[in-house]
Amino acid sequence: MFHRREAVPFAFVAEADAFRSNVTPPPRVRPSRSQLVGRVLVGLTVVGGLVGSLLLGLPALETDRTPGHSQNSEASQRR
Repeated sequence: MFHRREAVPFAFVAEADAFRSNVTPPPRVRPSRSQLVGRVLVGLTVVGGLVGSLLLGLPALETDRTPGHSQNSEASQRR
């Protein structure tokens, strides 16, 4: 079988580390005041929804711990 051996130039790898682009990215666009207010309101709405669901859901997750109330079945009371 015939294998062709060619010299592979690895100089481009060394040059790639030193390469710096002269193209600068565009400057960041600063959000306007109304955009900032909108973002804050959306954030507060999300946080308020989470806190509200937590406050409304916690009573449903609590167990009834009244001392006089027990969950004995009728079969255990007839003994």
